[in-house]
Amino acid sequence: MDIRHALRTRISTRVFLDKPVDEATVRAVLDDARWAPSGGNLQPWKVHVVTGAARQAVIDAVKAKMEADPFGDENDFPVYPEKLWEPYRSRRYQVGEQLYDILGISRDDKAGRFGQLLKNFDFFGAPVGLFFAIDPKMNPNQWAHLGMFIYAVALAAQAHGLATCMQEAWTRFTATIGKALDLPENEQVYCGMALGYADPDAPLNAMRTPRAELGEIATFRGF
Repeated sequence: MDIRHALRTRISTRVFLDKPVDEATVRAVLDDARWAPSGGNLQPWKVHVVTGAARQAVIDAVKAKMEADPFGDENDFPVYPEKLWEPYRSRRYQVGEQLYDILGISRDDKAGRFGQLLKNFDFFGAPVGLFFAIDPKMNPNQWAHLGMFIYAVALAAQAHGLATCMQEAWTRFTATIGKALDLPENEQVYCGMALGYADPDAPLNAMRTPRAELGEIATFRGF
């Protein structure tokens, strides 16, 4: 797959087919992604792949945690800054409204919106879930390198005919997931990823989010 095409066509898939992904394919995806760059070649990432009963065990653990503490957050930092400012606030608002408009869920339908949010914790129906972890002693530089690895996984998956959704929603339950996966103390779960085959007939998978024009994000000097 041409890298320019992959960059422009990768999306956050939120409706997956009930179709299994074999272990060999997942291994091939990760074998490609492990060539992602990292400062000092530390390769600070770990990835934990779940399917079948292992996938369900994590889902059940998180759902039990939500029932006991619906608004709890086990993470040391919020996914988004408090009182998000412009233009970031409008960008986040826009993508949310775009999603709910496609689903036909109105702004005052809090139950409908919450129900869609909960689908995160079923990997949107994807048969495979990935959890990305890092040693919490690492500094922000290594967290950035973890992000490069995560994106490499998403692009490699696309090259293998698979779809993904990178899911920071799981970040709230980093300790619960770590316990369910029996992770050591030097592995902190950062986020999850849904992996599977996209449902081509789902209207939500036709959603495309806008991007800022180049002039808004880049400056050029000395040319």
